[in-house]
Amino acid sequence: MLRSYRFPPRYGPEWGSGGIFGLRYHNGVLYFTVAFEAQAHFVKEDGERIYEFELVGERPTSGGDTYNAVDTVDEFIYFGGWVHAPAIYKSRIISFVNKYSHVHEYDTENDEVKLIWKESIHHETDWAGEISEIIYDPYNDRLLLAREDGHANLGVYSLDRRTGKAQALIKEPSPKGTLVHDTVFFGVGNNFVSGVEEFKALDLITNKWETFKPGRSVDGRPYIRPGLGAMASAYNRAFAFVRGGLFIGNPFMGGEFAFARLFEFYTFYAPFRVNAINVGGGILTAFNAHHDATYRSDIETTNIIVGPSVLVYITPPMAKIVGAFGARITSIEKMDGKILLGMNNTPNTGAKEATPFDTGNKDIVILDEKIIQEKPPAVSFSIPLFLPSMARRYGAGTFGGVPLDGYSEPRIIFYASRDNRLTIYEYDLTLPLGEAHQETFEIKAGKNIIDLSSFSGIVSFELEKEDMKGKARIELL
Repeated sequence: MLRSYRFPPRYGPEWGSGGIFGLRYHNGVLYFTVAFEAQAHFVKEDGERIYEFELVGERPTSGGDTYNAVDTVDEFIYFGGWVHAPAIYKSRIISFVNKYSHVHEYDTENDEVKLIWKESIHHETDWAGEISEIIYDPYNDRLLLAREDGHANLGVYSLDRRTGKAQALIKEPSPKGTLVHDTVFFGVGNNFVSGVEEFKALDLITNKWETFKPGRSVDGRPYIRPGLGAMASAYNRAFAFVRGGLFIGNPFMGGEFAFARLFEFYTFYAPFRVNAINVGGGILTAFNAHHDATYRSDIETTNIIVGPSVLVYITPPMAKIVGAFGARITSIEKMDGKILLGMNNTPNTGAKEATPFDTGNKDIVILDEKIIQEKPPAVSFSIPLFLPSMARRYGAGTFGGVPLDGYSEPRIIFYASRDNRLTIYEYDLTLPLGEAHQETFEIKAGKNIIDLSSFSGIVSFELEKEDMKGKARIELL
């Protein structure tokens, strides 16, 4: 059914590269959108249909989706996002006059695409909030839409999937949400400024909202800018994957949203522009090495690559690396015993760095589902120590949060420019989240090798003093 899918750079004016988004296998149809080319693919055994968003507006179109906004109901696939129709490119600048947010319905039985809803503010530089999440409400038979990326009409909306009528439920920006029991939790905040500031919960039975603040960190150390990338649910709890780690909790069961540090390197390494799916009762998601960046800029942290993108399987108390890949994983789905990954070798870029074509090479990688039970791949991370040293000035500085499960020879090597003291925090994802154990080590100027095989679970690291010239290398073998 699935052919060899590779997508080299093609026409699609936008900022850098989009990706393959919305992978969803439903009722014998594999759907995905190729952005920024604005091509929605519907693949069946007997053929493939490509829709180019011509129902939204005139061609040439660009965009489509960059957040995996998709859900299924009965025989229908609902997919959303944003699209330029038509796209207007002006010398490295995109006009947003024709940028629309959208929700479509695809009928898998009759091979029909229908535009349910679209919206634009028709502004040259600003746009209406993109659709970054679609969640079906099975009690009220409606679609819940999360909107955070944009300048107007942000928040959580309900959409009548038959009439196309949209209604704002809250107006605080929200990029992602997940259904837990009879409640939908949404992360609220601005990913481009501070990250998650609170979690809002919508009771589907009463339609009432409650608000909860993010809580403590398992390693007891501060976290900063927890931008929200993906959410999922398991164990009657919400899992919110953010830059630097994840929040796990369900206050309706008496617990807070506690934070566990995971892959914190004080760069743009984060679970951004990717989704999280349930596999085997656990959660499969990715932390990406290079999802967004500035091309012509002195903001160097957006272009520092400290390690590969990793595919992570969460089955508390374990967090296990099950794959290592290039720049970014953009979408995840399971189908017929396989795991499908949308991949891209290039990030999104900044507002004044547009090109008339998508700059990335994109493909779909097919893995056996058994990878979740196999030995993890060898992975290395190399961290310039000026990154956590600079973070100390903002009240943070603890780095790492590296899962050791499955590795027999893990170690960390410090190339230190000065004598220092290192604290290692050891913890796991036991639910509810507990507290970390800690040990200290003396670091001498020069090369220091610390064997991590006596540690288990997840480890994070903190240096007592700044080291602006040193480097740490984490090797998982």
